[in-house]
Amino acid sequence: MKHLRLPLLALGLITLWQLVVLATGVPPYILPGPLPVARALVAHLPVLAPHLATTVIEILLGLVLGTLLGSAAALTMILSPLLKRWLLPVLVISQAIPVFALAPILVLWLGYGMASKVAMAVLIIFFPVTASLYDGMRRTDHDLLDLARIMGASPAGVLRHIVLPSALPAFAAGLRVAAAVAPIGAVIGEWVGSSEGLGFYMLHANARMQVDLMFAALTLLATASLTLYFCIDRLLDRLVFWQPKHGTLP
Repeated sequence: MKHLRLPLLALGLITLWQLVVLATGVPPYILPGPLPVARALVAHLPVLAPHLATTVIEILLGLVLGTLLGSAAALTMILSPLLKRWLLPVLVISQAIPVFALAPILVLWLGYGMASKVAMAVLIIFFPVTASLYDGMRRTDHDLLDLARIMGASPAGVLRHIVLPSALPAFAAGLRVAAAVAPIGAVIGEWVGSSEGLGFYMLHANARMQVDLMFAALTLLATASLTLYFCIDRLLDRLVFWQPKHGTLP
């Protein structure tokens, strides 16, 4: 039954979509039904596939780089209180400025290629990864730290064997959030300025009033994003195997 959950959820959403179209009588140029979108998806799949590949690569690169940079920033703040005073305001500022405001600047600096879209994804991913890992390390059990110091453990040993394992559940939660929001950065960058990608394709389909094609691209984007999220969720479940799953008590 667990394996049927996602197909049943997808079937339920498609049924709800069709019911909304039938009940409201909304014109197809505003909200097409599932069948016209499916036809457009099948007919234009050879054209959509390269754009999908571009967007997925941007999302994956942004996720990897954002995770690495966020982890490095969290480690820097936990190891150096002096650097923490400088890094913490940068973290806050990076989230205080709207992403849409930064997108044109990044496109101007990095061009219309993949770099600006990856940078957008990194900016969105950086904060949840940094905040979750730093908070997890900061909340390490002080009794364990005192015991390690009494037994003569080195700072590197304490970090490797106590602090980082204790922070893994919080880091996993932040990485799940990052996986969910990573597509936002890539697609916003494609909307602002790009020559390929699903965001670029959706923008041009909308300008040509090909609403069914726009929804087909959106369906592909949603499918890719959900697949990425559930793959990372499954990987994190195996990495943090001692953590209770799905909010259940041990």
